[in-house]
Amino acid sequence: MRHAWLPFVLLAALNAQPVSRDYGRSMTVTRHGIAATSQILASQAGAEMLARGGSAADAAIAANAVLGLVEPMMDGMGGDLFALYWDAKSARLYGLNSSGWAPKGMTTGYFARKGVTAMPGTGIDSVIVPGCVAGWAAAHKRFGKLPWKTLFEPAIHYATEGFPVTERIAAAWGGASIKRLSMSEGAPEIFLPEGKPPAQGQVFRNPALAKAMTRVAEEGATAFYRGDIAKAIVAVERQLGGSMELADLAEFEPEWVDPVSTTYRGWRVYELPPNGQGIGALEMLNLMETAKLGDYQAMSAAALHWKIESMRIAYTDLRKYVSDPRFVNVPVDQMLSKDYARRRAAGIDSNRAQCKTEPGDFGMSGGVSGNTTYLATVDADGNIASWIQSVSGLWGSAVAVPGFGFHLQNRGGSFKLDPQHANALLPRKRPFHTIIPGFAEKDGQRLGFGIMGGPVQPLSHAQFISNIADHGMNLQAAIEAPRFIETRATPGRKLEGCEVSMETRVPVEVRQALERRGHKITELGPYNIMHAGTGQAVMHDSATKVNSAASDPRGDGAAIPESPRRAYR
Repeated sequence: MRHAWLPFVLLAALNAQPVSRDYGRSMTVTRHGIAATSQILASQAGAEMLARGGSAADAAIAANAVLGLVEPMMDGMGGDLFALYWDAKSARLYGLNSSGWAPKGMTTGYFARKGVTAMPGTGIDSVIVPGCVAGWAAAHKRFGKLPWKTLFEPAIHYATEGFPVTERIAAAWGGASIKRLSMSEGAPEIFLPEGKPPAQGQVFRNPALAKAMTRVAEEGATAFYRGDIAKAIVAVERQLGGSMELADLAEFEPEWVDPVSTTYRGWRVYELPPNGQGIGALEMLNLMETAKLGDYQAMSAAALHWKIESMRIAYTDLRKYVSDPRFVNVPVDQMLSKDYARRRAAGIDSNRAQCKTEPGDFGMSGGVSGNTTYLATVDADGNIASWIQSVSGLWGSAVAVPGFGFHLQNRGGSFKLDPQHANALLPRKRPFHTIIPGFAEKDGQRLGFGIMGGPVQPLSHAQFISNIADHGMNLQAAIEAPRFIETRATPGRKLEGCEVSMETRVPVEVRQALERRGHKITELGPYNIMHAGTGQAVMHDSATKVNSAASDPRGDGAAIPESPRRAYR
């Protein structure tokens, strides 16, 4: 009873110094490692690897493996992977492009013989080689500390024993998923138990995926690209009339690449080079830098107008230029040039939207929206993994691999059959890619960040960096802040340049002011995961050795610190 007064003292202290903020969660702050993902079990798996002495790369692989189980419509072994990795020992940022290529037999002639005139967005002819597992192996070989097999223990456990489906994932599993899964080869019996998607809280198991994960854990990436899984992939290709051969899988290798970068208000911001669209975020930042956005509130009409207009210019260049640089000359230096940005920004009218009609099927064919997962990990040594992975559309190609419990991606739907197009289909070419990890540094602070959401990712990256650099937000506030996105359009429809979608947490008077400038606003829900995406961020301060992290409330995730149990030994 002698401490009964303590709550009142605490309340009095809080009342004396009231805390006011316009974001919900607090950041995770610790001197130990952190794993931030879009699903709590995946974050926990990553944190467990950190507690067992693993690196940021080990944590990312373990978390990604769990995400392929708990978010099966978004990501998994049948998709692609990109990563930026800060190695504290060498003080160097590495880029990993593990996006797959088109099979040798997938040519314009192949589709002409089938009477196909546009790239399919679903089905076996949208499937190209998945790069994810090769990316896991490459990252582990260079940066891993734990045994390879250890990284898959959490995913195998949950696939075998089951896990309760979380809120956002349950919503994604329903709706349009039901029709897509019903047409998916070999999938309904796994992903529609009792003929319907699992409800929130329902325990879901995938023993077939546990089998695939076990093979990969025991045999390495060879199991996927040369072993039983590869043979199962080619078998379903033959069954459905696809073009992939064993050699397309066996000869695939990921690529270590040099990141591209620009400066913004004292920060250096990095993205991966094409075939991804990260360069669009950097060009957009260069355009935004020509205005004094810090003079305005983040959610003011003046600031949002300039950001939207910068987005429209950058996205015009993305559509025109970006493809696989092994096949196409992408003008990277021009797109990153500050002088180029100043010339392009000179055409921005501060009081009026510049409307331009563009093709609407940016990034994917078949009307398939992007579905992706982004995760970020940081360890106690300051190594950072900025990591993104996807099967492209919802449930990918809608082709599951028999006996192994995962879907193949439909990233081939991003190619064009027009031979003059930068993104024209060619054998062993990688398509234009939407998924991008981000990284930034300033004065010894290093930041891994990303926001998923198909073609909206570059503009989301630019908004996130502006929230920090222009408007002084911390990681959590910056990731939670309301976002605008490019309005989605269906293939064949023209997208008028004045259309923009915006979360309703942007004040109504600001949206009205933007409409008076000529913008056509479509309202999104206040925390819209399906269109505005969900993100994560981690930061290491090299001076204090403190790590911090944020997780987007639009998703089901959290930023979970490692247990400090090693410190207690």
